[in-house]
Amino acid sequence: MSFIDIKSLVKITGILFIVSACSTQIDNNAQAVKSEVKNCPQPALVPLSVPGEQADFYERFDFHIRNVVADADTVKFQTRNQDFVFCRGNNTWTVQSGSLPESLKKPPYSDYSQDLQTIKFQGKTYQYRVLRKPLTATVPDPNKDQVFLELITPNSKQPQRQTLYTLKELQQKPNLGVQLGLPRITAAVIHGNKIWWSVAFEQGEGNNGIATIVGYEPQTNKFTLIKPQELRSQQITDLVVTGNTNNPTFWMGTKVSGEGNPYLPAKGLVAYRPNSQNSNSGALTSYNVYNSPLVGAIPDKLRLEDNRLWVGTGNGVCQINLENIDNPQSWSCWRFAAMAKLPQSGLKTYSQLSSQTPALTLSPTQNDETIEVLWWSPIDFQTRKGRYEVKTTKGFTVKLDQGASRYEFGRILPQEKPLVYWPGFEWHWNGERFVRGFDEVGLNYSGGGPSGIGVTFGTNGNQRNANAIRGDLELLEISTKSTSVKYYSGWVDENNLNPYLTVLPQTQPQNKQPNPLAVIAKQF
Repeated sequence: MSFIDIKSLVKITGILFIVSACSTQIDNNAQAVKSEVKNCPQPALVPLSVPGEQADFYERFDFHIRNVVADADTVKFQTRNQDFVFCRGNNTWTVQSGSLPESLKKPPYSDYSQDLQTIKFQGKTYQYRVLRKPLTATVPDPNKDQVFLELITPNSKQPQRQTLYTLKELQQKPNLGVQLGLPRITAAVIHGNKIWWSVAFEQGEGNNGIATIVGYEPQTNKFTLIKPQELRSQQITDLVVTGNTNNPTFWMGTKVSGEGNPYLPAKGLVAYRPNSQNSNSGALTSYNVYNSPLVGAIPDKLRLEDNRLWVGTGNGVCQINLENIDNPQSWSCWRFAAMAKLPQSGLKTYSQLSSQTPALTLSPTQNDETIEVLWWSPIDFQTRKGRYEVKTTKGFTVKLDQGASRYEFGRILPQEKPLVYWPGFEWHWNGERFVRGFDEVGLNYSGGGPSGIGVTFGTNGNQRNANAIRGDLELLEISTKSTSVKYYSGWVDENNLNPYLTVLPQTQPQNKQPNPLAVIAKQF
């Protein structure tokens, strides 16, 4: 195949804990707000959380946004363990200890509550939930199994039921699953004279569903179902609606799940404008890490403030001016990062997770110089001793026995991603190197942690080795049998660093180059 040589350096320097953003005028719920800087949180050094012995080790890097709380002064993006807080008054970020309610800390694979939820519309309360029939797993029956919305209106004690999709529909070509996964509501939105809900579902082990938006107009007591063909088996993580009632645009975050892996990237942020004659077909635009400044691969939560859209991902946050979304200047994006102070005595750095001999020593060139911490991994699962992966300017070269092959599930991916399955498949091309955000590292609850470059296990399964999990990659050579890469990261003993969290402006390479995999994809 081909040989690729892309020269690039990443310089690690000291970074301020509070990060300024470009100045913007922000409206809150279509009304101008007057923010007071004095009401914003004070800077605090928030250490990277260390999970307990019963928790999965990669939970310390789980920055998926579970909730967004906003007022006149701040916008707070709540993760499981931390709050990332934007101050409107001076456009800065701080990190705080987490304040997420316990009710929102449920693992994403267990959040299938059958309790009724409520929403107020024109001063009246509506109750709703989404259910699977049958409620408990039985032998799948395409003629009977279905997912439906149950709605109790203010003037009725008896629920109405609206079928959303059936197992028979799911199994039509292409067959998407053996049985209906448990459904859940991911958003309830009032827009104009309608209430809109987005519905997601359990995926993996034969379970699946159909991406569905449900509309209800109280005045006419009529339902509207929207099931975009291009999102057929993707989960809608959140929903906001813009435009007028007769010509709306639905903005959605998307993801997919697999067995033991609740977070896998899909098409990113999606804008869907239904066809007036057929709501299941229409204009769909995907904004993702390949074709836009979007700072993460999986948009978890969306918040609409007038014509600006906040997009919270597991890797950072973007604020977008929707009036000119296709202009990169209309995006202000920041990424989450873990940093640590470099010891004055230097930091012994290993080229592999379990190496015994240091490959280099990282030494500070100035006081308080910091280094970016990318990941943590155990060397031994029994002792839970491990190392941090850190970003380096010096790269290490490795040749892997795994080569390139055609990826067969392209329908769930952005069209800009080449359909090439290779060791760096979970990295994306940023125009300079292959990079991997926190939310591109599949959490993999049942497989010993995330995959990466050169990940191997000992004969008893307890020892673990790896070249890189999140380090930037330079593709040197690839064929159907092998891959050679240069990775710009190394491993350091965990006792030598005390990482803390911060928020950094997202930067883009100045002279972007074509994705080298695009040429390779044409050979399959």
